[in-house]
Amino acid sequence: MEQYEPEHLSPARLAAMRRSLTTGRGALTRRSMLRASGMGALALGGLGALSACGIPPAKREGDAAAAFDDHSAREKRLSFSNWTEYMDVSEDEKGRPTLEAFTERTGIEVRYTEDINDNVEFFGKIKPQLAAGQNTGRDLICVTDWLAARMIRLGWAQKLDPANLPHAFANLSSQFRTPDWDPGRAYSYPWTGISTVIAYNSKATGGRKVDSVTQLLDDPGLKGRVAFLSEMRDSVGMTLLDMGKTPESFGDADFDAAIGRLQKGVDKKQIRRFTGNDYTADLSKGDLAACLGWAGDIIQLQADNPDIKFAIPAAGYLTSSDNLLVPAKARHKTNAEKLIDYYYEPPVAAQLAAYINYVCPVDGVREELARIDESMADNTLILPDKEMAAKSHPFRSLSSKEETAYEEKFARLIGA
Repeated sequence: MEQYEPEHLSPARLAAMRRSLTTGRGALTRRSMLRASGMGALALGGLGALSACGIPPAKREGDAAAAFDDHSAREKRLSFSNWTEYMDVSEDEKGRPTLEAFTERTGIEVRYTEDINDNVEFFGKIKPQLAAGQNTGRDLICVTDWLAARMIRLGWAQKLDPANLPHAFANLSSQFRTPDWDPGRAYSYPWTGISTVIAYNSKATGGRKVDSVTQLLDDPGLKGRVAFLSEMRDSVGMTLLDMGKTPESFGDADFDAAIGRLQKGVDKKQIRRFTGNDYTADLSKGDLAACLGWAGDIIQLQADNPDIKFAIPAAGYLTSSDNLLVPAKARHKTNAEKLIDYYYEPPVAAQLAAYINYVCPVDGVREELARIDESMADNTLILPDKEMAAKSHPFRSLSSKEETAYEEKFARLIGA
């Protein structure tokens, strides 16, 4: 198990975190304003705190120090922390239909709290209790893949009981089944997926389709009207795929080659700029002809502008995820597992997907979603078909040393 050693964040890594939380992947669509609002001096201070102090990790599930009584049988309740606007609401915005239906069916009351504005800030809240081997007061949390990976490595997430997760085990989409940080999903299940694809304005391209990173970097008709993302994993990962490399298994030489290829795009002024999710305004106006973009943004842009299109490169695309975990020492683990499993029932998953518009990680929901909205059921950015899902690739987990080195090289590329 990874030792919990002090980790000194370089200026490049701090800048990368700041970009992510204010305009990047940590500031997507429905959650953009509130996720960004959590970032500032306090949140950046917490970034250092989450890896400093040298406090040893809790032991893995099954060790005596990690054991904690499950009160689920006698306490029919659980506490669930999630991101803002990441749950379906009723038309009058006073109720949460799927949560209410869960309580009606099971008798388990859910204290649902939208207290996650960004991963770093939230981890700063719960780290002291986790490090001390104490209950955080939360039975279920939703965090992005890199933080989920860290919590699992540190022994701060409880191993899930497959007996309580029949729907989740059966219906989890194959593209989310085997992340390198939680093989077989022993500790986590995805709440939703976030896809990085190519977006373009068909009016600005003269009706031409843009469907490869090669085209973004080399097509003279797009010169000066192309944007890549200021998130290192997205821009480098998509470039690696275009080069025939896999983001889940690349090495230092592959990374350097991808950086070099992007640098050529900068030097010859093919790339106009590296952006966070502020690319949306320029793409919609046509100031950008094509770019890398996030699926949630594109779905919302298409609702207002029929010229906005997306393409899945033949080489593939990047997918990340937000994930459900039961923290170490949670008092109601079984109740939390029942809630996870409930959201993997297709009718429930469809109701959630219809509201939040992100990639649904649950197989078998298309028919259910079509009853709600046929256009959503046909949208492969929400429900990837088999061909699209087969092209999905995660960016592999990085060591602290790798992340520092890679972010420094990427920062020099983008001038950050």
